[in-house]
Amino acid sequence: TVVRWPGTELTSCEMAGRRWRPLDGACWYAIDLEKKGEIELVRRSSGGVAARTVRIGKYPYPTQELEVAEKYVAPPAADLERIQRDQQRAGAAFALETERRFALPLGPPLDRLPASGRFGARRIFNGQPKSPHGGADFKAAPGTLVRAVADGRVVVAEDQYYPGRAVFLDHGDGLISMSFHFSEILVKEGDEVRRGDPIGRVGATGRVTGPHLHFALRWHGARVDPAILLDLPTAPVPLEIR
Repeated sequence: TVVRWPGTELTSCEMAGRRWRPLDGACWYAIDLEKKGEIELVRRSSGGVAARTVRIGKYPYPTQELEVAEKYVAPPAADLERIQRDQQRAGAAFALETERRFALPLGPPLDRLPASGRFGARRIFNGQPKSPHGGADFKAAPGTLVRAVADGRVVVAEDQYYPGRAVFLDHGDGLISMSFHFSEILVKEGDEVRRGDPIGRVGATGRVTGPHLHFALRWHGARVDPAILLDLPTAPVPLEIR
């Protein structure tokens, strides 16, 4: 989820050893979907330092049972090094803290944005429990253009094991957007993109059951529901501290 703590003359926001600038007159705190227990939030302003502790409880996410190619459930030994490299590249992207280049809400990744698959769903592939769904799945016809949701820089643009053809964009302030399963990538690493620029086409590469866009966000390392920052009608409302 996301916690919003508004204030006046704010200078910085802090949580879990990371610090960032306020946005639109508030501190925004991204809470990872698997985070439980107490979290201390810190807000600094010209008037001093304030801290609040919030408790995150367990949310009853639904369960999805899916059938995919067996190699995506029990990868061959020959592919393990590639998977590890993919994870390392993703981790390096999630650690980036560059100048902010986005505004909220984010722009839509598809021109016509349908209802999405459930963020946080507990997934069972071929009968085996796997990690929860860390993004939103949008059904779209193969070849449909996928667009950048904000200005940013392409930090990953390649074919990966589970994501298939994937693009990671750094939007600054710790916000990374990820678009998976492309049939075609239209950008290269190092490219600068503007909000609305095409970055790829919907496909069915990687671990999929059919053509769709898997769109995910990491904000200061946390997996957050894209619907919140896209401000979709079905999005959960950010928690607000008064």
